[in-house]
Amino acid sequence: MEKAALAVIILTYNEENNIEACIKSAEFADEILVVDCGSSDRTCELAVLLGAKVLTHSMGTGGFAGQRNFALDNTMAQWVLYLDADERILPELAAEIKEIVEKNEPCGYKIKRLNIMFGKQMQHGGHRPDYVTRLYPRTAVSWDGVVHESPQLSVPVKKMKYAMQHYTYTDWNKYFTKFNQYTSLMADKMRSRGKKAGILDLTLRPVYAFFRFYILQAGFLDGTFGFVFAVLHAYYTFVKYLKLKYS
Repeated sequence: MEKAALAVIILTYNEENNIEACIKSAEFADEILVVDCGSSDRTCELAVLLGAKVLTHSMGTGGFAGQRNFALDNTMAQWVLYLDADERILPELAAEIKEIVEKNEPCGYKIKRLNIMFGKQMQHGGHRPDYVTRLYPRTAVSWDGVVHESPQLSVPVKKMKYAMQHYTYTDWNKYFTKFNQYTSLMADKMRSRGKKAGILDLTLRPVYAFFRFYILQAGFLDGTFGFVFAVLHAYYTFVKYLKLKYS
């Protein structure tokens, strides 16, 4: 029986500060495929130098799901692992992934993600460690969603033992650039579903967003950062509904 191959798929846009460490953490894979949506920095150049296959594909109306589905059409590997440019596969996780691919059983896998924000690993609140479904047989998955996209799987899902690191933000300018991008995408998504925003959405939803992050999810245990990111999530919620109402 032919040995199953693994492709690690990385979506990028101006990730020259992240792409090298990301690719190096995935060097155990049979193929590394970078799908770039028009970077103006050295992202693509660096990826090619590190041996990755690089394709350029416009984000378009399909959003992030469209990018991920495009990647699926451009690899023949039996298994795919999606990795963001700011994520790192630790050696223990790499060994676990290789073992799963070698067994080649029809199943998807959730990976625990340790979120590191401005150098601090978050333990609580909305950025506490979470699970993301990223490893699966290529023919068993498709993606849906313009932003906060989700995989649609035709196989059962299990949790993996080991975790990966997620260096979410290291620069406030980039944080607010993504903040603006994501609030716009979410407003467009809600509008496409026929949703509207009123005064209660602009007032009560942000308050609850803060309460959920800071109290219900114990963000206060993360100290100052826990408070800061609870406030920012409330503001994110407010801006999302503001754009829905007025743009």
